[in-house]
Amino acid sequence: MKILILGNGAREHALAWACANSKRNSGLFCLPGNAGTIDIALNIPGNVSNIPFVVSMAKRSEAKIVVVGPETPLAMGVVDALKEQGIMAFGPDKRAAQLEASKVFGRELAHHAGVPTAESHHCKTVHEVMALVNKNPEKKLVVKKSGLAAGKGVLESDNPAEIQAFAEHVINTENDHIVVEEFLCGYELSVFAILDGENYLVLPVCADHKKAQEDNKGPNTGGMGAVCPIPSADSKLLGIIEDTIIQPTISQMKKEHLMYSGVLFFGIMVTDTGPKLLEYNVRFGDPETQSLLPLLNCDIADLLEAAVTHSIKGFHCEFVDKTAVGITIAAPGYPGDYKKNIPVTTLPKMSKKALLFHAGTTVDRDGRLFTGGGRCFTAVGLGYDYFEAHAHALDLASKVDFAGAWYRRDIGKFFFE
Repeated sequence: MKILILGNGAREHALAWACANSKRNSGLFCLPGNAGTIDIALNIPGNVSNIPFVVSMAKRSEAKIVVVGPETPLAMGVVDALKEQGIMAFGPDKRAAQLEASKVFGRELAHHAGVPTAESHHCKTVHEVMALVNKNPEKKLVVKKSGLAAGKGVLESDNPAEIQAFAEHVINTENDHIVVEEFLCGYELSVFAILDGENYLVLPVCADHKKAQEDNKGPNTGGMGAVCPIPSADSKLLGIIEDTIIQPTISQMKKEHLMYSGVLFFGIMVTDTGPKLLEYNVRFGDPETQSLLPLLNCDIADLLEAAVTHSIKGFHCEFVDKTAVGITIAAPGYPGDYKKNIPVTTLPKMSKKALLFHAGTTVDRDGRLFTGGGRCFTAVGLGYDYFEAHAHALDLASKVDFAGAWYRRDIGKFFFE
């Protein structure tokens, strides 16, 4: 089976790595890919937001399935364009992609479905935002950009001036809306369901670590690491999540004709009063994918094919009984202004216990490796328990060398103390 993967992040490298290991792999393509995918796939230079080009490359590569990694081309309608040409795609159409592309849209669907969520308000003006702040003096609120923000369009604050500055930038500069929510206390989980347009399959639960600093402090990032599976996410908790969040969401999506073949990502906060939905995403998470796919013990090509051919029901998907810990290695300054194109002086080799996934890296004509973004690599350790996996991940991360490289050393610690 020939597969085309769209994107150049560590998530896409992990997807390419899994597809390269498929017994059914007869041709693997990445558009544009990165320096890590060069050895396992044919990289196609180009922009994933150039929809006509993506369609033309899907045709030329003769890909049976196009797997869309990032959210932007999904929101632009790349799946619609591919399907118009008879090409099977793993991802939602433009209308369903609004579940992620518009937090307002996602909140409305959750409300109609009766899904437990934080109390939220849709604000179109800065005045509306500040009116809510004034009604909740000295109370921490969660202020979100409604549209896509690469995981960084969220402010948690009880500072009116800080909230006003954030709202003014989003509303006046970016011409977007704001969702103001109550601040929920608890711990976050990432739950992925593979959809086939009618049925779904739930994958092992992951936990992302959004804060830049250890002990979950500092500004939000696109994700500083992830662990999978989570011991506290036992069958009882998963049953509650499925009954109160996943199934009602799927039922409402069917009512609103929003079902698709791809991933539905549930960001969940487990509170003292039970799990509550934080947000929907419509693609694999980054960095969760890097910790999830190494545990997959069935052929990913079979899983992707089951999704796009409406055959998930009864599909047997196995995962190895191990733990995976992924640590994001970031550029200096991230998640603020950061340096790009930093020469990478040392890069460790992968092994069965430690995997290294590239994010946006490039190679020049002389074979020199350079960083390309704020999050540069994900070091993934595998082990029979968390402590072994974490040790392998830390050891691998310590061997990645470029100027200013940094990472959190406490990924997953909260769940195993």
